[in-house]
Amino acid sequence: MELDAFTSRLGLGQGRIVSANATPGSGDHVFVLGEDDPGRFFELAPGDHAEVVQDTELTDTTLVRAHLRLHVPSSLPGILVWEVSIIVDGGKAARATCRAGRKRLLTDLAANVSKLTGLHRVGVRLELLEG
Repeated sequence: MELDAFTSRLGLGQGRIVSANATPGSGDHVFVLGEDDPGRFFELAPGDHAEVVQDTELTDTTLVRAHLRLHVPSSLPGILVWEVSIIVDGGKAARATCRAGRKRLLTDLAANVSKLTGLHRVGVRLELLEG
């Protein structure tokens, strides 16, 4: 696997970890798509992203929800935003953004999947965008 800004510290400050900086919604672990440790910086460009996806049975499912916490460093240039989205079959089904120096707790991000049946690729993406 090629190491990049989103995979260089898997198991330590990225990926499925016991977080030092966030309380899990349930269980003992969180899934970190960025970096758990404050003060770690990486060279990124608009369009760079990390995501986690899995095949999910959506028959008789109305909504896919995600409980997310965004913390954007104040050093992020003002023309950039971090966007988090729920991905269904590669498309963004729900999204929210966060600007430099802000924290955002998202407990209501939900994608309507009521018209879908069978297995679909469902996930969460964190992406740096101009905005």
